[in-house]
Amino acid sequence: MKRKCLATCCSVIGEHGIRVFVKGCIGLSNPSQLSFFFPASVLSNSSTSTIKKKKKKLWKHISLLSSNQKQRMDLEKYFLKDFDVDNKNPSEEALKRWRSAATIVKNRRRRFRMVADLVKRSEAEKKKLKIQEKIRVALYVQKAALQFIDAGSRAEYTLSDEAREAGFGIHPDELASIVRGHDIKGLKFHRGVEGIARKVSVSLDDGVHESDIPVRQKIYGINRYTEKPPRTFLMFVWDALQDLTLIILMVCAVVSIGVGLATEGWPAGMYDGMGILLSIILVVMVTAISDYKQSLQFMDLDREKKKISIQVTRDGKRQKVSIYDLVVGDIVHLSIGDQVPADGIFMSGHSLVIDESSLSGESEPVNIYDEKPFLLSGTKVQDGSGKMLVTTVGMRTEWGKLMETLNEGGDDETPLQVKLNGVATIIGKIGLSFAVVTFLVLAIRFLVEKAIHNEFTHWSSTDAITLIDYFAIAVTIIVVAVPEGLPLAVTLSLAFAMKKLMNDRALVRHLSACETMGSASCICTDKTGTLTTNHMVVNKIWICRKITDIKTKEDDGIFHLETTERALNILLQAIFQNTGSEVVKDKEGKNAILGTPTETALLEFGLLLGGDFEAHRKEFKIITVEPFNSVRKKMSVLVALPEGGMRAFCKGASELVLGMCDKVIDDNGEPVPLSERKFRDVTDIINDFASEALRTLCLAFKDLNDSSDEKKIPDNGYTLISVVGIKDPVRPGVKEAVQTCLAAGITVRMVTGDNINTAKAIARECGILTSDGEAVEGPEFRNMSPDDMKRIIPKLQVMARSLPLDKHTLVTQLRNTFGEVVAVTGDGTNDAPALHEADIGLAMGIAGTEVAKENADVIVLDDNFSTIVNVTKWGRSVYINIQKFVQFQLTVNIVALVINFVSACISGSAPLTAVQLLWVNMIMDTLGALALATEPPNDALMKRPPVRRGDRFITKVMWRNIIGQSVYQLIVLGLLNFDGKQLLQLSGSDATDVLKTVIFNSFVFCQVFNEINSREMEKINIFRGMFNSWLFLGVMVATVVFQVIIVEFLGTFASTVPLSWHLWLLSILIGAISMPIAVVIKCIPVKEDTAKPKQHDGYEALSSGPELA
Repeated sequence: MKRKCLATCCSVIGEHGIRVFVKGCIGLSNPSQLSFFFPASVLSNSSTSTIKKKKKKLWKHISLLSSNQKQRMDLEKYFLKDFDVDNKNPSEEALKRWRSAATIVKNRRRRFRMVADLVKRSEAEKKKLKIQEKIRVALYVQKAALQFIDAGSRAEYTLSDEAREAGFGIHPDELASIVRGHDIKGLKFHRGVEGIARKVSVSLDDGVHESDIPVRQKIYGINRYTEKPPRTFLMFVWDALQDLTLIILMVCAVVSIGVGLATEGWPAGMYDGMGILLSIILVVMVTAISDYKQSLQFMDLDREKKKISIQVTRDGKRQKVSIYDLVVGDIVHLSIGDQVPADGIFMSGHSLVIDESSLSGESEPVNIYDEKPFLLSGTKVQDGSGKMLVTTVGMRTEWGKLMETLNEGGDDETPLQVKLNGVATIIGKIGLSFAVVTFLVLAIRFLVEKAIHNEFTHWSSTDAITLIDYFAIAVTIIVVAVPEGLPLAVTLSLAFAMKKLMNDRALVRHLSACETMGSASCICTDKTGTLTTNHMVVNKIWICRKITDIKTKEDDGIFHLETTERALNILLQAIFQNTGSEVVKDKEGKNAILGTPTETALLEFGLLLGGDFEAHRKEFKIITVEPFNSVRKKMSVLVALPEGGMRAFCKGASELVLGMCDKVIDDNGEPVPLSERKFRDVTDIINDFASEALRTLCLAFKDLNDSSDEKKIPDNGYTLISVVGIKDPVRPGVKEAVQTCLAAGITVRMVTGDNINTAKAIARECGILTSDGEAVEGPEFRNMSPDDMKRIIPKLQVMARSLPLDKHTLVTQLRNTFGEVVAVTGDGTNDAPALHEADIGLAMGIAGTEVAKENADVIVLDDNFSTIVNVTKWGRSVYINIQKFVQFQLTVNIVALVINFVSACISGSAPLTAVQLLWVNMIMDTLGALALATEPPNDALMKRPPVRRGDRFITKVMWRNIIGQSVYQLIVLGLLNFDGKQLLQLSGSDATDVLKTVIFNSFVFCQVFNEINSREMEKINIFRGMFNSWLFLGVMVATVVFQVIIVEFLGTFASTVPLSWHLWLLSILIGAISMPIAVVIKCIPVKEDTAKPKQHDGYEALSSGPELA
């Protein structure tokens, strides 16, 4: 059989039958997959020939599906082929392609205000590369040259009297040049870090005093960078005035006023032209106010994005402060994933490795130690920890100069913005054609009438005004026909959603993420802190072969562990020495712990056992530290013992640390060999703890003699001290949130570094792991063949003991092989690749490092899975709201174009004047977007499947509603236009004016009621939630009130006359009838190509049974 459908098949045989997976059909959204199910009951009685026939039918079915899908997509793809960009990191070629394709644009400044300026971006990139080159020269060439410069011949800096009086002994520029140039000789000239500390008047133990901060900011500067001033309201007014059609209408209005004054005198000659000018002013002001409010929302979000906190020592206490509050002399504590917030000098630390690529462009990480102590602002801590003395802040740093270029060019536009630019362009071309034809028809008809009446050679100013009116009508048709508001409505909707999400504890860093999240079909989530509360406490401990539940304190506030003093002492040493956290005193003098939740739980347990953190830390000298990270999955420390010798402590993933041990402490606290039986016993303890959803850690130590390799932490030969079970309860509402995701066709997968039994227990509690789901460990997953991965991933629900690389591999497979739209959470530095690879990267706001946040699209400020579901709901809301707005606007477009064109062709005049069309344009553009694009989400959004890649934006349901409403409005308005006087029994000199006013009034009320209809595209009840949307109600009320004012009081300018109450009632009734019409239209069945609900294995279910075979 000759097949046009190039596909690969695989089958999974189960007890109920065979499921065939088909991947890669031409014409289907790429990459694509289908699943077919053949029940066992059908196959059991089938012969070989029957099965072959079924196979042929299967291929025929696939080919047919491919053909139908291809035909469905071809038309839309043809028209919008140039308006297709990736949701993340789109290519510059694609960005340039759609810009050049968007030819019909009324106001380029406004239309492209929220899209990236590629020219500025290119210039900024060149500027950035120049600065990076300059930094490289400073780091490598200047550093080498300084070796030959005598310290005595250094440049002289004159310190101001104000600085001397404040107690400072070094000039800000001199201090900046030492660090920027890596001038080690200059540092030694000033007696090292201690000498610099004295000259900036700070204690290396206590840090800066709060009272000194204003003086330091005055002398050495503030830690802020030069930013472009915000755009003022008048700038937005100016942007709105750049609309070409409005400019042409203003010229027409001025000419009309000039000719009118010459012929009709004052004030009658002013009315037509002034009406147009007043309408333009109203449109400009409403547009400018809307755009200005959007810009304020984006400014608020931008400020939130830049909020970074750092830990410092001030007044002898460790505390968190904003990086913008840092001053010269601050003692900053750095750990993995932190951004270095200012230039400074290394004071102390362990294994500190810095990534300087963001500053210098060099990818090779730099080790920081006493002989290489310079730290530059904007670089990232890749590994280790340390303390630094801040020497330079703000624009005196190279990072400050680089920051000026980073925001040039703006953010990339979203796929929906680009697609709607394409829709606007196509409609604009149609509208332009209608406008030209309308003007030609009106003008030719006018000229023919003059010729018939033998007046072709006689021209008056009235004739000139008539032609100007025709031209103004044609231009106004373009105003209405070019839906400039379509792409801008996306920005409005996204700004509204992002502001609301900010209040709901989610910070959207990239506009496209909010939009893409609505299409997410899979969420790969961390466990700790996202599904759980991240408030950890030690719940159980196994030590000296005994399990103890840690529940209550004794009367003296201390928990008495039933163990020997030696075992307790070694346990406290392991807790207090091997930690990256600190116990500090808060303002009330109580103990407070600064550190990760796991470290905090262990330190709290140590204090509960009666341990003294400070005493233990002073007793031992720390030699080397290997901080915990998601790759090592352990933390180790080497300390010098007071009586001589050294001791290494290790804690981390229970199976990993247990594998490093060959001894265990017995009932008396003495080390004894770890036999195979004891090893199995400990493994059983770990599994028992894990099955109770406890996070398990092993603590171990090893004594070393002085002859051991200095600073070398061993990897084996440890003595196991204890197994600790830490309770991290599941967050309230997580199970319901997971069920919401599953109902919405979103598969939730847990990816965690924890023990597989702990992960399974938590996943079951959350409703993630089902009876037919798979749970694997990271090492097993990464060693699978590609075919095994393809087999396991559809059913994979839990991955435990995973590395960041495993998460990256899973995300890549889900996106490329299975065509999923993937959202992934991450908090560590090593999660950055997965966050970058995913369609939507979600960084944790509390537990997340700055590196993770920088690579994320959304920052979940409360680390809560329910917040992620809320982002998904808002993403879907944005998409559906824009669809509602497009449906509403296209209806207005079609009716306004057709009624004016047909009327012009038949009667020689347009029923809607320029002023009236400008008002209609404002209703459907700015006001319509405000009403429909800002509707809050409802729960029903999470009961439908996600929008698939490649789905049509304007659906068949939308076309059904658009065509149905357009036909009704055209019939009613056509009858009024051509036979209205008879139908309404109008007579008298003003009958024509009254009829035109009724047509205008009826047309506006049709749009008002259709705006309400557009709130629901498929459901009958259009009022649900309407009275909770104050913005929608406000727009409706404002539209009706202003319509009354235009008709009753501004007739001179708007070419209307006051109407009687029964004509008002008729206009409202004509509009209101569109609501029952909408009900009838919605009852017309439409075969929509929507995604069917997915099974838990991730595949779409097609028809099954004998009829398919």
